Amino acid sequence: MAGVSSRTTHRVAVLKGGPSAEREVSLSSGHECARALRVAGFDVIEVDAGPDLADRLSEIKPDCVFNALHGRWGEDGCVQGLLEWLRIPYTHSGVLASALAMDKTRAKTAFQAAGLPVVKSLLAPRAEVMARHVMPAPYVVKPNSEGSSVGVYIVLDGANSPPQLADTMPDVVMVESYVRGRELTCTVLGDHALCVTEIQTTGWYDYDAKYSPGGSRHVLPAALPGEVSAACLDYALRAHRALGCRGMSRTDFRWDEARGLDGLFLLETNTQPGMTPTSLSPEQAAHRGTSFPELCRGRGEDPSRAPRPPP
Repeated sequence: MAGVSSRTTHRVAVLKGGPSAEREVSLSSGHECARALRVAGFDVIEVDAGPDLADRLSEIKPDCVFNALHGRWGEDGCVQGLLEWLRIPYTHSGVLASALAMDKTRAKTAFQAAGLPVVKSLLAPRAEVMARHVMPAPYVVKPNSEGSSVGVYIVLDGANSPPQLADTMPDVVMVESYVRGRELTCTVLGDHALCVTEIQTTGWYDYDAKYSPGGSRHVLPAALPGEVSAACLDYALRAHRALGCRGMSRTDFRWDEARGLDGLFLLETNTQPGMTPTSLSPEQAAHRGTSFPELCRGRGEDPSRAPRPPP
């Protein structure tokens, strides 16, 4: 389910914050989702997820949890497992799909098995990546299990030396061929791909470009050849299904238009997309006629399953 979609749900605990590198983004998502759910008529309690989360939820006794966490612990199957143990219904994908999507290498294996076009990549020790070029430039170095372009390094053609990675990077990192071209993304809601957005920036679509004011421009719908737009919609839905996602996911692409359809590559699928009214997935839902409060309550996924707010 994309949002709170049980007709009997009145009290909703919105999980936000948490200990990941994406804490600040999650706080913003959680605040906006909580406000939207209150507009929809629910009793909402906002919870900054910490080590005492199980105790907090046991005290609150919510009918449902809206998971607005991003990154490790909240998006990788960990909090999903806790909620399964506590037998509390929750939004977005389950344990297995969340864990698969967060592990970029295993997600690519699932995508390849589904016949989806992915970029060549490998896992390598951090020390080795800093000592030599482990693949021909241009290439990208990033954590295997983080989101929001956290810790991304781009090594361009002609680089004299390999990248010197920050101490915060994990001991083993992903090295991936760099695809020149346009940044595209597509949201799946329920069992339907919504539309394609092009993300325009003056440089790489990194963490700052995603979340700083004016860091990027969203073109919705993207001005694309029909076959490329159709392929994005198809690939996003197939990726959603290949991982076993539920509710909402967002799949990111790079497209080298000089190569036509052969230049379209799937990068990764995000099971917990940003959830502010101006985030990519809510923008796409709004473009398709679903308001932000309706999206949070699950209306955009299947109107027949939308909850009735308490009287």
